[in-house]
Amino acid sequence: MQSDSHFYLNPLLFFLLLLLSPLNLCLNQEGIYLQRAKFGFDDPNGVLSGWNPRDETPCNWYGVVCDPTASVITLDLSSSNISGPFPSIVCRIKNLSFVSLYDNFINSTLPDDLATCHSLEHLDLAQNYLTGALPTKLADLPNLKYLDLTGNNFSGSIPESFGTFQKLEVLSLVENLMEGTIPSFLGNVSTLKQLNLSYNPFSPGRIPPELGNLTNLQVLWLTETNLVGEIPDSLGRLSRLIDLDLAYNSLTGSIPGSITELTSAVQLELYNNSFTGELPSAGWAKMTSLRRLDASMNQLTGVIPAELCSLPLESLNLYQNQFRGELPVEIADSPNLYELRLFENQVSGELPQNLGKISPLRWIDVSNNGFSGRIPENLCFKGMLEELLMIKNSFSGGIPSTLASCTSLQRVRLRNNKFSGEVPAGFWSLQRVSLLELASNSFSGGIAKSIAGASNLSQLVLSENNFSGTIPQEIGLLENLMVFSGYHNNFSGSLPSSIVNLGQLVKFDVHDNGLSGKIPNGIHSWEKLNELNLANNDFSGAIPDEIGSLALLNYLDLSGNQFYGNIPIGLQNLKLNRLNLSNNRLTGDIPPLYAEEMYKDSFFGNPGLCGDIAGLCNGSGGIKNIGYVWLLRSIFILSGLLLIVGLVWFSSKYRKFKEAERSVDRSKWTIMSFHKLVFGEDEILDALDEDNVIGSGSSGKVYKVVLSNGEAVAVKKLWGHSKLQNDGEDVEKGSLKSDGFDAEVETLGKIRHKNIVKLWCCCTNRECKLLVYEYMPNGSLHDLLHSTKSGLLDWPKRFKIVLDSAEGISYLHHDCVPPIVHRDVKSNNILLDSEFGARVADFGVAKVVEASGKVVQSMSVIAGSCGYIAPEYAHTLRVNEKSDIYSFGVVILELVTGKLPVDPEFGEKDLVKWVCFTLDQKGIDHIIDPKLDSCFKDEICKVLNIGLHCTSPLPINRPSMRRVVKMLQEISPGNQPTTAGKEGKLTPYYYEDASDQGSVA
Repeated sequence: MQSDSHFYLNPLLFFLLLLLSPLNLCLNQEGIYLQRAKFGFDDPNGVLSGWNPRDETPCNWYGVVCDPTASVITLDLSSSNISGPFPSIVCRIKNLSFVSLYDNFINSTLPDDLATCHSLEHLDLAQNYLTGALPTKLADLPNLKYLDLTGNNFSGSIPESFGTFQKLEVLSLVENLMEGTIPSFLGNVSTLKQLNLSYNPFSPGRIPPELGNLTNLQVLWLTETNLVGEIPDSLGRLSRLIDLDLAYNSLTGSIPGSITELTSAVQLELYNNSFTGELPSAGWAKMTSLRRLDASMNQLTGVIPAELCSLPLESLNLYQNQFRGELPVEIADSPNLYELRLFENQVSGELPQNLGKISPLRWIDVSNNGFSGRIPENLCFKGMLEELLMIKNSFSGGIPSTLASCTSLQRVRLRNNKFSGEVPAGFWSLQRVSLLELASNSFSGGIAKSIAGASNLSQLVLSENNFSGTIPQEIGLLENLMVFSGYHNNFSGSLPSSIVNLGQLVKFDVHDNGLSGKIPNGIHSWEKLNELNLANNDFSGAIPDEIGSLALLNYLDLSGNQFYGNIPIGLQNLKLNRLNLSNNRLTGDIPPLYAEEMYKDSFFGNPGLCGDIAGLCNGSGGIKNIGYVWLLRSIFILSGLLLIVGLVWFSSKYRKFKEAERSVDRSKWTIMSFHKLVFGEDEILDALDEDNVIGSGSSGKVYKVVLSNGEAVAVKKLWGHSKLQNDGEDVEKGSLKSDGFDAEVETLGKIRHKNIVKLWCCCTNRECKLLVYEYMPNGSLHDLLHSTKSGLLDWPKRFKIVLDSAEGISYLHHDCVPPIVHRDVKSNNILLDSEFGARVADFGVAKVVEASGKVVQSMSVIAGSCGYIAPEYAHTLRVNEKSDIYSFGVVILELVTGKLPVDPEFGEKDLVKWVCFTLDQKGIDHIIDPKLDSCFKDEICKVLNIGLHCTSPLPINRPSMRRVVKMLQEISPGNQPTTAGKEGKLTPYYYEDASDQGSVA
């Protein structure tokens, strides 16, 4: 209370000082108003320190502009880092016509007395923290022409008074929290030239036909505003419209012919709706101004109109539709065409042979169509082509020699076509190419020595062709090469010794060739190698001991060769998901770690190998050559071991019997299944012993149970009482004896999603409760990320985990009816399958969102884990989807930094505060996990930015999980934007095929 009094007394003191000091009598009245405005701001950077009250006028002050009579007409404090409420005192400045406080921290609500700014023509309050409803009296400003409130937290419906603006030309409410539907009364503001309502959570509604009355409108952006229904024909009356964006909605029906009446249109963005039918064939010829059209990600059919392709287009995006027929040859006559994306349609025929001859083509993607014929010779005629993507078509012939001199090329993907002939020598040496994919064609010849010039090459994919000859020594000069895939070819000779210089190599796959010789010495330099496949060649010699030092290797296939000698004992150091050494000439003992039945298929076809695996070391194996003395000695040893094992077995069985006798009567178990089961409760119960425990937490123990069919499941046995932990792991989970079990069953029993862990069934009796899940072989993200195995998680895998987890949580928030709040999102509860696909798990504290609103009832205790709990949740105990989003943001920061959410290294800070502080003081390089390759820095920074967005202190500023998923998809590693984005808008990216997701491209 005392501080409030102080705040209101200070202006009075200020005026007393002005009256008493003769030095201040010179400042005019407008300067006094501005001084009072300054007093209401927090100005940490001191940008207003030069506002000197001893000046006669404020005309030389920062951000202030006066007219010739020394009257203030402009106040521009954009990007000044100031905070505080809007200074309505400035409305007393009689001639003030321009106010911009863009990109600051202006907060609170916007006062109604702003309507007293009678001279105001331009008001820009974008990118601030304003909240509450839009002031109804804004429309009373008689001269207002420009109103930009983008990027705030305004909520409620657009006031009806907004249909009465007298002179308004620009209205922008992008990225707020506007509710209701887009109102029809906006069609009354006949002076409007720009209307931008994009990225607001409006209720589902149609485009008001009344917007067709805005005949002066030039820009109409309604991106992601929950639009449904058809585009009204009335929009065809907007004869001056140059930019129409209706993307990311649920619009249906066909694209009306009236759209082609927009003769002034420069850009039409209609992508990601549910449009059906054909593009209107008539009328395009009238749209002589159209430069950019994006109608992608719809359900459009028919042919691509020739009239459309006759326009002077710059960008044409029709991908992911159902277009058929041929691409009109007129497209080649577009003098400014830089982007052509038609992937995932049914377009056939040949590409126009003059395509690129007069167009500055940069990006062309016609993947997944039925195109045939040869690659046009002139695609790079202007020397600007960066991406050439032609996956899964029927193109034939060779690569044109003209492309061998296309030095601008960066990504080439020609997989799954009918190309043939030799690759031009110059094509191998293109310096800027990072991805060269020629797989699944009929190319012949060898890899030219000129490949030494491809200094930026990171992926070389040549598999399933007819390449021959040796792999040249020059391959070792490609210091950025991460993937070499050359399987199913006719390569011969030895591997070049220089290949050990490829220190960035992640995957090397040359199986099914005619390669021979030994594995070169020095492969210990392949520190990042994840997959090595040399199967079905003619390699010989001993398997190098160095392989055992490749810490990240998890796929090793040397089968079908002539390797001899012992298996290196060092292979036991590896964490292999696949091992295959079969059909060689290996001898000696199998290393103990692999002398298990599960590895039986890994060693067949090596008669000299011996190990305790059925089918090996018998018959022709090696026993017939073993001496009787050794045999007798083995019998005695085995007898002793059997006696010991028998005693241990008896003791274990007796202990289990006593435990079962004390706790459980199996005849009283009840099983509730949620999927078709191939096992019974006996098979589960028999395996619940300490040897099978793989985890223990606040809610119970988790067992790995291998079923009789060889598959595995995970079984959670809940504690019989709530277990409190004060060590910072789980703060409190409530009564897990009943509530946790019921919540988990209630939630997972009805969920079907690829990124939510699958609950097979639950088993209960009066004393015990079991939950049976699918088994995740790579465990939890927390255990993998914060252990010595963290090197397994390169950036593509981490990005895949982020995206998978986001899709799972988005499903809970947006697709479940009613929505579900997880309440304990953390890296421990993100499980990883064998391919590092992520599943969200542990729903013991999940809650259903009430039908009446987004907020879940207040909880009696905090559910969650230290470092992941949203600030408002910790203080109010009120949870909604925004609490999960904060926790997910912390998981993102974990993956980017490799650090724990709470760590003594941070002092009193948590990970979120540490990241913000370090980013500000030291920069991004001190944030990113040093284990991550710097070539992914751009994508990592973008994902980090999403994480910071998710962990905003104000819940209202956190994006929805659906929005998070879209943002992640748009920055997917290896993908480029389809269009140059406009300010405040997101630009879509494309997964060219499933293999591109998470790739190192």
